[in-house]
Amino acid sequence: MKNSRILCSRSYSTKLQLPKCGVNPAVYKGLSLEEMVTIRKKNLNPTMTTYYRKPLAFHSASKQWLFDIDGNRYLDMFGGISTVSVGHCHSKITKALAEQSNILGHVSNVYFTEKIHEYAKRLADTMPGNLKCVYFVNSGSEANDLALLMARAHTGRYDVFSLKNCYHGMTYQVMEMTSLNTYKFSVPGSPGIYKTAVPDVYKGIWGGNKCRDSPVQADRKCSCMGVCEAGISYIEEFKSDLAHMVSKHNLAGFWAETIQGVGGIVQFPKNYIKGVYEVVKQHGGLFVADEVQAGFGRTGDHFWGFEMHGITPDIVTMAKGIGNGFPLAAVVTTPEIAQGLGKATYFNTFGGNPLACAVGMAVLDIIEEEKLQENAKTVGTKLLLDLAKLRDKYEIVGDVRGKGLMIGMELVDDKTSKKPLSSEKCVDIMEKCKSMGLVVGKGGLYGNVLRLSPPMCITQQDATFTVEVLDKALSEVN
Repeated sequence: MKNSRILCSRSYSTKLQLPKCGVNPAVYKGLSLEEMVTIRKKNLNPTMTTYYRKPLAFHSASKQWLFDIDGNRYLDMFGGISTVSVGHCHSKITKALAEQSNILGHVSNVYFTEKIHEYAKRLADTMPGNLKCVYFVNSGSEANDLALLMARAHTGRYDVFSLKNCYHGMTYQVMEMTSLNTYKFSVPGSPGIYKTAVPDVYKGIWGGNKCRDSPVQADRKCSCMGVCEAGISYIEEFKSDLAHMVSKHNLAGFWAETIQGVGGIVQFPKNYIKGVYEVVKQHGGLFVADEVQAGFGRTGDHFWGFEMHGITPDIVTMAKGIGNGFPLAAVVTTPEIAQGLGKATYFNTFGGNPLACAVGMAVLDIIEEEKLQENAKTVGTKLLLDLAKLRDKYEIVGDVRGKGLMIGMELVDDKTSKKPLSSEKCVDIMEKCKSMGLVVGKGGLYGNVLRLSPPMCITQQDATFTVEVLDKALSEVN
């Protein structure tokens, strides 16, 4: 049965008022939630989980706002899992997409088209050093899978390292590189992939309150004097793992997200990535920076997350924010490494599709024209500092961390044990946020880290509302 609902009708469970929106979406007349649930069980992935006890069904969106089929408005502080970078349904993107679709939709990259060449150059121009060769693909998983092939083809070696608690995707090979059991199936893993300790300064073996490149430090005493001792210790741990697990001449590469996303917005000690980079290079391997979530200005200070670590990677993978939700991803590397794929034929049917490239260029334009990287820094820094006050206020908030608009809040039973807050209570907090018009994400091995990675166009008023809602939700659960 079809539904006709009047939008913007929520009766909120609090006196908190959503910031003004100025958008009047069309009335929804589509499938009911019950019909969608039935179809999903029969015709879609029947095991796919959703965040809420009653699934959210969205109808339309604009910039940082989402509208569900029942007429309720939400502030989107998760950005479709760190994907909506410049705002939902941005007019410049819809215009670019419409104009390109009226000219040329698809012929594949075995032919020359203007957009793929124009966009490849523009994307390469954002990169430092000799990172000038761009391979377009369709998702972050595919990008990391291709980067793995590149590293092995170029070096003639096989073994690679990633960090525990990381997420690099769900293809068969990359699933083994991912180090969260939530995303592991009971099948033999792809060989030649090893893990080293995640340098988590909040609850890892080493860490303290001077380690992060962040406005908010871990609530943990630090004995560091000048150089970060925690970073040095984690680098030594990697050296030990490397010596025990891989033959002296078989290291192909090392993968790291510049800030771990799905793993719960884990930031590394300031000198860790640079130190690991040097070790990897000494052993003849390549360093791969996964910018799927941290890239495109989200961290505020830099356009690329690896820049805050003071390195130039050999390969960079990117997705999500690159297309603002359009299926687009890329791998960027040097001409020398790119030559490795000439040992056989590599081809991607949809990589560099004219529509995707038109969207990608519009995203770059918007980030620059609307100064969204600067906004991520300004609004994100204030948001982090305000969230840190909630950490000081509530026993169940163990840590607040992040940079720019890539933020995590770790929920615990108590600050001393740091035991993850129960899944039930974490869901309670998210449900209370939803009832007040706020959408947040979650991450971490135990799903106890609230993740905030909104469209970078959010305002200070939006950030203030977010803190107020979280304050109320935490007080009720606490």
